[in-house]
Amino acid sequence: MAEKTRSEYAILNIVSGLGGYAVTFVVGLISRMVFTRVFSAEYLGLSSLFSNVLSMLSIAELGIGSAIVYALYAPLAKGDNKKIASLVRLYGKCYRVISIAVLIIGVALIPFLGIIVSERPNIEENFYVLYLIALFNTVSGYLFSYRTSILIVAQKNYIITLVSNIVLILQNCLQILLMLLFKNYIVYALVASGCTVITNIISSEIAKKQYPCIKEKNTIPLKKEEKRSIVRNVRALSLNKIGGLLVNSTDNIIITYFSGLATTGIASNYTLFSTNINSLLSIIFNSISAGVGNYNVLENKQEKISLFKTINLASFWMYAWAAIGIFVVSNDAVKIMFGESYVLSIEIPLIIALNFYLVGVQKSVWTHMEVQGLFRYGWHINFIMAAINMVCSIVLGNIWGLFGILLATVIARVVTIWYSPYALFKYGFKMSSKLYFIQYIKYAVLLIITGAICWFTCSFINFDPLVNFILKFIICCLIPNVVFTIVFYKTNEFQSLKKFMLNILPKRKLA
Repeated sequence: MAEKTRSEYAILNIVSGLGGYAVTFVVGLISRMVFTRVFSAEYLGLSSLFSNVLSMLSIAELGIGSAIVYALYAPLAKGDNKKIASLVRLYGKCYRVISIAVLIIGVALIPFLGIIVSERPNIEENFYVLYLIALFNTVSGYLFSYRTSILIVAQKNYIITLVSNIVLILQNCLQILLMLLFKNYIVYALVASGCTVITNIISSEIAKKQYPCIKEKNTIPLKKEEKRSIVRNVRALSLNKIGGLLVNSTDNIIITYFSGLATTGIASNYTLFSTNINSLLSIIFNSISAGVGNYNVLENKQEKISLFKTINLASFWMYAWAAIGIFVVSNDAVKIMFGESYVLSIEIPLIIALNFYLVGVQKSVWTHMEVQGLFRYGWHINFIMAAINMVCSIVLGNIWGLFGILLATVIARVVTIWYSPYALFKYGFKMSSKLYFIQYIKYAVLLIITGAICWFTCSFINFDPLVNFILKFIICCLIPNVVFTIVFYKTNEFQSLKKFMLNILPKRKLA
């Protein structure tokens, strides 16, 4: 069978990812709705808190995964199986050490959980047992998942996606049944951990079958320069990772400290939308990242810049459209799914939507920095962003509570968002970033105008919650896409996107 092209792999990854996500999202949403009716808001807060704490433990990974994936692009493109085997074996050794480190650090954090959660939560189960189950879930991921890196680099994300989605659907169905039967959170958490292990084992076995070379035990040691290159990248990625975690994984901890677990749980219903939409859109960008990596190995500078501009337009379009929807529709969605008591004032979805956009609009930048190996640029900016976020969260959290803490993250991003594109253009493309920033400002203005039009239009809708949700959803789908199409239709980037989208659609044969 002939090897697929980059575009064919990207299309296959996107279609399979989006199709699977549509099903898992619906099943997961039903599970969440059952969850909010079986368990109190404090359980939601507990889940979000553990997620934040344990994501900070992933600092032990030090960016080794990204460094190895980057190192795999060239040998895979050249069919160098010996080099592939050596890199994957190194990856496996590192991840076994990391899993032990995460377990030790995670257990050592147990005494400090009582400081974050100053008042005992109103839950029946043992607080620390629930934490240990969540910790096991995190640790188990490192023991098997390293082999699947070869599938990602080979643009075969659809295999991992298929396995993950099937197990996730079964997991949610089983959790719904067990919640209704036993109303026990420990059972709910154990099912999630067990399914994580099953997903990783199945994906790992598929990777070994597709690429038998990664099973080799007597691999050729990497050259000193190759090891030094990986170490340099790991060092840079670890600093980037620390800074990023301090920004992205502290909000729920601070919210819990200032406002309690219940507030964290209520806020998580809003971040649920932005997180799920981000996961949905990330499927698209993750599906093309390996193709971009291959492109950067084989193509010239002008072709790379052209591809960057196209992906940059795509990232703006999708994240701006979604941000408008999050801002306008979130309150109605929360009211329908979780009840009136979970609804927050409009500035909360506004600030969540803004933060969502600021992260998403940089997808093209970060994708290209990663595939070009520009890991050492930006770590200091991440630390500056983390410091600004921490200080502003404490100050504004005292003044405005939840809104102040979320606003602090937006302020930190706005102040530091310039550096990554600057570094990409200077050290990657080796050209001025002036045109990028001009385009970035144009995008921001277009977002504000389009968002205002949608908000103004939807302000006249005042029916029951379900009708409100449907009408606002339709408006937020129509207006942004019509406006963006009118504005960008004649650009080369739009035409490239149009061509790509037409390739995704099934072609009808003429009689």
